[in-house]
Amino acid sequence: MRKLIIAIIGCCAAGNLSAQQHYTLKSCLETGLEKNYSIRMVRNEEQISKNNATIANAGYLPTLDLSAGFSGSINDTETEARSTGEKTKTTGVFDKTLNAGLNLNWTLFDGFKIQTSYARLKELERQGETLTRIAIEDFIANLTAEYYNYIQQQIRLKNFRYAMSLSKERLRIVEERYIVGNFSRLDLQQARVDYNADRAQYMKQQESVKASLISLNELMANEDMTQPVVVNDSIIDLNTLLSFDELWQSTLANNASLLKSEQNKKLASLEMKAVKSRNFPYLKVNAGYGYTLNKYEISANSRRDNLGFNFGVTMGFNLFDGNRRREIKNARIAIANAQLQQDDMRQTLNADLSNLWQAYQNNIEMLKLERENLIAAVENHEIASERYMLGNLSGIEMREAQKSLLDAEERILSAEYDTKMCEISLLQLSGKITKYLE
Repeated sequence: MRKLIIAIIGCCAAGNLSAQQHYTLKSCLETGLEKNYSIRMVRNEEQISKNNATIANAGYLPTLDLSAGFSGSINDTETEARSTGEKTKTTGVFDKTLNAGLNLNWTLFDGFKIQTSYARLKELERQGETLTRIAIEDFIANLTAEYYNYIQQQIRLKNFRYAMSLSKERLRIVEERYIVGNFSRLDLQQARVDYNADRAQYMKQQESVKASLISLNELMANEDMTQPVVVNDSIIDLNTLLSFDELWQSTLANNASLLKSEQNKKLASLEMKAVKSRNFPYLKVNAGYGYTLNKYEISANSRRDNLGFNFGVTMGFNLFDGNRRREIKNARIAIANAQLQQDDMRQTLNADLSNLWQAYQNNIEMLKLERENLIAAVENHEIASERYMLGNLSGIEMREAQKSLLDAEERILSAEYDTKMCEISLLQLSGKITKYLE
């Protein structure tokens, strides 16, 4: 019966595990890009910039208004005939006017301001796409970093679990030998203290794993922040074949922030054109078609109807407005600042890429060294375990060998994660971060 119960429990556990969704880095990114609230808001802002980039918003199209109105007047009138001097008084004279019509206004030319406005709207549309790209690249970098942080925390948890198992086995050995008198009570207490310390460290690491899980769920916009996330990767996969020259050329060609600075420079130039457009004349046309009804109470005519078409052309030239020279000077400064901003951005990217590249290479070399150290630490721990079993090694020395092994594993894990963070940052700067979606 006991075996049957164990088998049933095992089948249920296997069923729950299979029911859980397994995630790769790609599936995490796809889920996050689809559901994350910040990304969805940025895409909505991009859509607004697309909606704004129309010829109507730029002023190419005419405006057509339909209007209707009614007006009236109530007056007391007194008239005097010139020939006879006879006076006539009338009170409460109620005159009425009713009108309705269509009015068309169209600016045909205003010194290329309309064309400049449309070009500016299209540039803002492209900048909206760039801002969305920046947000998406930041999101991919953040989620990828958290994905590998989750793996790192899980590996660290396994290392602490292994350390706890070693301490537990040591405590068992010490307890047995204490009973037969081979170890003192001090050895027993020290072994128990070390085991409890490893248990506490393991419990604390469970908290770190949970915190990373919550961050991962938050980035993927899952409603349940504690929803289990089973990742397919069990190691931190590293790309150690990056090339600095290739990364720098890709940064100059594809970096989204550098592209945004170029767009800012174009917008500054378009602002200059908009100011200079006031140096040209403007041409406007207007037309209308309407109906007017006037009703008179005491006039010779009781009513008058008007139905017809009206039109006009207006041409003008702004001779002086007092602000044009100032605005042109400021526009030139804005263009110069946009160029300086672009140059500064390029220099900053060069410095950031160089620093990250140095850290990337250094971490790779450290990783090679720590892997060699791990081999020595494993061998040292095995020798210490054999000597401890024979009674030729003290508990403190055994503990030191165990700690050296755990420290070596921890340094390797940290070096792998640091290398991965450098890799992610390098790919983000060079505009290649979307390779994680492949």
